[in-house]
Parts: sequence; C-alpha cells; structure tokens
Amino acid sequence: MSWSRRLFRSRALQVAIGVTAAEYLRLVWKTGRFVTEPADIYERVARDYPVILAMWHGQHYLAPFLKRPEHRAKVLVSKHRDGEVNAIAARWLGVDAIRGSGHQGVDFIGKGGVSAFKEMLSTLQDGSIVALTADVPTVARVAGLGIVKLASASGRPIYPVALATHRRIELDTWDRTAINLPFSRIGISASGPIFVSPEADGGALEDARKQLEEELNRLTTRAYDLADKAGGNVS
Repeated sequence: MSWSRRLFRSRALQVAIGVTAAEYLRLVWKTGRFVTEPADIYERVARDYPVILAMWHGQHYLAPFLKRPEHRAKVLVSKHRDGEVNAIAARWLGVDAIRGSGHQGVDFIGKGGVSAFKEMLSTLQDGSIVALTADVPTVARVAGLGIVKLASASGRPIYPVALATHRRIELDTWDRTAINLPFSRIGISASGPIFVSPEADGGALEDARKQLEEELNRLTTRAYDLADKAGGNVS
C-alpha cells in the first residue's frame, strides 16, 4: 500500500477532513440568502413526517441544514472508504449515517444494500427522516428503484428537493458536482409527497421511479433558476 493511501486511511486525517468540510458548508449556509419554493414546504413535511428526502448526487452537500431542530434524521452514505469522510461530516452537522448502497443492482448485497435497506426501514418506523441520493451509481440524473422500493415497503412518502447556490464551482464529474461558495443566494426547490403503494408491482415501481426522476430534474432546474435569477422572495 502506498504512503498516500495509508495516509488517507488514517482515522485522524479522515476526521480532520470531515470536520473541516462540515464547517465550510456551515459557513456557506450561514452566509447565504435564501429563496425557498414552496414557502409552506415545512408544513407539508410536518403533515407527512417522517418522510424520505430525495436528492441528486453532487447537489446534496447542503442538505443537512434543511433539518430543523425538532427533526431527527439519518442519511445513507456509501461504504466506500471515501464515504467515511462524508459520514463524519454528516454526524458533525447533527445527521447520523447509515452505511451502505441504495443501488438495487447486481452488487446490492455486496455493498451492504440489504442491511442498509433494513436500517432505513427501522429508522422511518422510529420516526426519523431518511435522506438519500436517488441516482443510480455513476449515472447522473437517473433515479434507481431503491428509493421507491423503500417508500413502498415503509409506507412513507418521498419528498424530492434540490439546492443550488449562485456562486459555485461546477466540476466535470459524473454527478455534475457543484462546490457551493459562501455569500451566495441559495435556491431551494422542493415538492411532495410522492406515495408508493405497498402493493406496487414492477410496473408501478417503474412509474414511481420515472415520476421521481422527472420531478428531481424539474426541481433542480428551478433551484438553479431561483439561485441565479432570484425569482422569488429572498430571506
């Protein structure tokens, strides 16, 4: 193993990176000016609580700040070694982590998907929000079936959400990662609820998957529009 790989696997370094990233995101949030649509989204969530919060990968870094003090929440984080830094950052910001893959493909079991799915179910049953990215791994803007299966099995609704900042650095990565910058106008666009029947068959699950994918794409476009053009009330 190379020295650089051993260094990155150092727990102390992972904690330092995770905490630094969390505090940087806190700075972005604290210095932001917000445009939120719809204005009553928290009232909607309160009626359906606990909910499943869905986001696109690469646009999710500010999501922990959506949680209000009265909310309990956990986020699904990959079991890949890079995921440990994300889990540390999330915990530092008050959101516990569920480790595993939300993908329902051939490597579902190998990436801890079964145990993660069970933990997400129990988390919802215990009255906590579950947040996760909806993308199929390494395929941007294509929702997988895992999240709609979770909604079907739990009976809890999906609330899609998108966040964008007008000051950002956009990376040329598979998930179109946006590095949010401080002192930005922050656009938040959300909708819901999307319920999936416990009796949903393969066709119904696919319909729900497509609905979620279309809605996340619509919300992402709207969030960037709100951030870049201030098409709403800034707070």
